[in-house]
Amino acid sequence: MRPVALDAMGGDHAPEATVAGAVRAARESGIAVLLVGHRRELEERLEGHAPVPDQVEVVHAETTIGMEESPGPALLRKRDSSIFVAIDLVKEGRASAVVSMGNSGAAMGAATLRLGLVPGVDRPALAMVMPSRGGGVVVLDCGAVVDCRPQHLCDFAQMGSMYAHHLLHRDSPRVGLLSVGSEESKGNTVTKKAHPLLAKLPINFVGNVEGHEIAQGEVDVVVCDGFVGNAILKATEGYAELFWNMLKERLDVGWWRRVGAWLLRPTLHDISRQLNYASYGGALLVGVKGICIIGHGRSTPAAVSSALCMASRLADQGVVEELIASRSGTEMSAVESAVGQDLD
Repeated sequence: MRPVALDAMGGDHAPEATVAGAVRAARESGIAVLLVGHRRELEERLEGHAPVPDQVEVVHAETTIGMEESPGPALLRKRDSSIFVAIDLVKEGRASAVVSMGNSGAAMGAATLRLGLVPGVDRPALAMVMPSRGGGVVVLDCGAVVDCRPQHLCDFAQMGSMYAHHLLHRDSPRVGLLSVGSEESKGNTVTKKAHPLLAKLPINFVGNVEGHEIAQGEVDVVVCDGFVGNAILKATEGYAELFWNMLKERLDVGWWRRVGAWLLRPTLHDISRQLNYASYGGALLVGVKGICIIGHGRSTPAAVSSALCMASRLADQGVVEELIASRSGTEMSAVESAVGQDLD
């Protein structure tokens, strides 16, 4: 299996967290990693993890795109940056996938420019696995396309369904359109136009879903625009942190509560793991012709390791190849034609 390229200079805690995560993925999961960044700096960090696994290799990149830089100008000026070099390794066939915890706009832009879009896909989307009663739900878009058209939501639904099939092992993923009510007539102009189009797609579309149904396991895929999806993602993470902070504060008052917390420790640890974003690693940029995982800027070594494992697993399953095959060499369907008319 080809290695995964990691933008080792991207992220709030890079390169310490990225290097530690790469070493962890190599040791615990046997993942081969190409650490992309300034060679001397990365090699210095690797010395602290000796003996370094043979699967970890450094690939030099002269510059880095910072977290606060504007993606457009940075992509034009820094073609030798770590994210560009990492994505080019995928394009050249030296790497099976790319992972970045750095500037998300730059990562999305570089992946779109260098890898290209899957035939028939107008915009890529960020697909994130979020915890639910059913074991996980794929939410997309989580920030790539803020202003969506009906066609974009249809693309997201088809790509999200395939992603859920491979990652969550759902035979016929249930796809829901996020709205303010379950009735077809509810929602804004875009969702109301998208609903009948989604119903004609060759997916298991179950209609509109409301926000509270995401966590209840009612669906396997939730489709929405990037503005709403990103807000849901950030709010969920914030409330998860609030919940655990409040729980810790209350369990630390009185010896009887401390004893109860100790007895519940295995259960609480399991729940914490399911709610922790580090367990999933990052979001898949679906719609580009390659596996690209974009993680949180504040990712820990555990999150970096999870993202590398996810990228390797998806590359091994041939998700992108299957998506391209499903959308190539076919004539425009009646649904796609209808969407096109809607956009004119």
